[in-house]
Formats: sequence, structure tokens, C-alpha cells
Amino acid sequence: MAKGTLYIVSAPSGAGKSSLVNALIKRLSYVFLSISHTTRPMRPGEEQGEHYHFVTTDDFTAMVQQGDFLEHAQVFDNFYGTSKSYVERELEKGHDVILEIDWQGARQVRQLMPEAQGIFILPPSLHSLQERLEKRAQDSAEVIARRMRDAMSEMSHYDEYDFLIINDDFYKALDEFCAIFVAQRMRTPMQMRMQSALMQGLLGKTTP
Repeated sequence: MAKGTLYIVSAPSGAGKSSLVNALIKRLSYVFLSISHTTRPMRPGEEQGEHYHFVTTDDFTAMVQQGDFLEHAQVFDNFYGTSKSYVERELEKGHDVILEIDWQGARQVRQLMPEAQGIFILPPSLHSLQERLEKRAQDSAEVIARRMRDAMSEMSHYDEYDFLIINDDFYKALDEFCAIFVAQRMRTPMQMRMQSALMQGLLGKTTP
């Protein structure tokens, strides 16, 4: 069975990353989202194990010491980490796996898995980004101001990624997002592995 591809998806808070990822997963059945561990408080509407694995700081620290994370990073005042065993298990099944992480975590993953594909999502403007954060009605004005400052730092790392999507029109951005995943699976080496039986039948010989 052909091994799946690991994708790193990053964006400043409010750029629409999670909405695009959720829509893509509904469209492409072979794509799975890695559920991160985090120490941040659960937000209204979130559920344990569905949006994040919510843990205490002490538990998170213990997992780091045990080497349980493929990557981990501090974002704002909280910690986030990706389960190494989950990612490896899903890739071996032939599934594509998405990591929704920031540029710090992305650097850690690339050191261990340089074949990972990076996708960065940008908003169409800073004004649009601030409007999206305000419409959430989840954060105070002070927190939104800090998120805007941090967004500038986050966006400065866009050129470390393989693909760049501007999320102005959601459905256009979604089509572009999906195109990356579909095209990767159409590459000849991947098709040779996925369609080995077919190739053998068509060519009358064993393929690599």
C-alpha cells in the first residue's frame, strides 16, 4: 500500500484555516486531520477529542519528556503538540494527514519528516483579518489586538512553505486547497505505488 502524504497547514488566526480544512476533509475521504493536544481552555462549542485533546500543563510537560510528540510549540500563552504515533499510523494506512500548526511547529516537523508538504493560508488584507477576529465574539479587544500583532509575525514565514493560498473567496480557496491534495496523488511515483496491480496488468510485467 502506498504511504500517505503529511501536510503542514499554517495561517494567522482568523485567516479561515480551520474552515477550509474541515471542508476539504468532507470532500476528500482519504484526508485526515491530526487532533492536537493543547493546554488552552476549551472554547464554547468545542468537544474533548474532537477539536483538541485538552490537557493540563503538567500532563503536557510529561508527554514532552516521554517523547510523545512529533512537534510541540508555545502559541500565545498555551502549548500545542502533535501525536507522533497517530500521524505515523495514518500515513501507513495510505491516508493523507493534515497538521494544523504554526511555523514553529512546522520547522520541527520538517527536521524529522522533510518530505512533508507545507501550505500557508493568507487573508486578503489586514482589515479583513481583524473583521473576522471581531466577528468571532470570543475574545476581548485586548486579545484581538495581540492576535493582530502576532499575525504579522506569523505571516512573515509564508515563504517557508511549498504552497500559498489567499482566502478571499472561500469556495475558490477551497478548490485551490483540494487541487494540491489531488495533484499530489496524481504524481507518477504515487500512482505507480497506488495502482501497481493495474500497471502490472496493463504492461504485463511487475512494476517497482
